[in-house]
Order: sequence, then C-alpha cells, then structure tokens
Amino acid sequence: MPHKEDDGSPKFGRLLIVLIFAVLVCAGLTWLMATVFPNFPN
Repeated sequence: MPHKEDDGSPKFGRLLIVLIFAVLVCAGLTWLMATVFPNFPN
C-alpha cells in the first residue's frame, strides 16, 4: 500500500506544481496588465 502511494505521489506533485505555476503566471499577467495598462478593462 505505501509503495503504491509512493508511485502516485510524484505524478500528483508534478500536477500540483504545474497547477500552482499556471495560477502564478495568470496572476502575474493580470497584475502586469493592471500595472502597465491601468484602464485596460475599460
């Protein structure tokens, strides 16, 4: 059982890292657009 959990852990960890990275990129782009173009939504 622990061995199977070990096998599934790296894949989940990689998915989690990719998900967090995507969220950070989206947040960074949103912040960048808001900073560079203050009236971008309008």
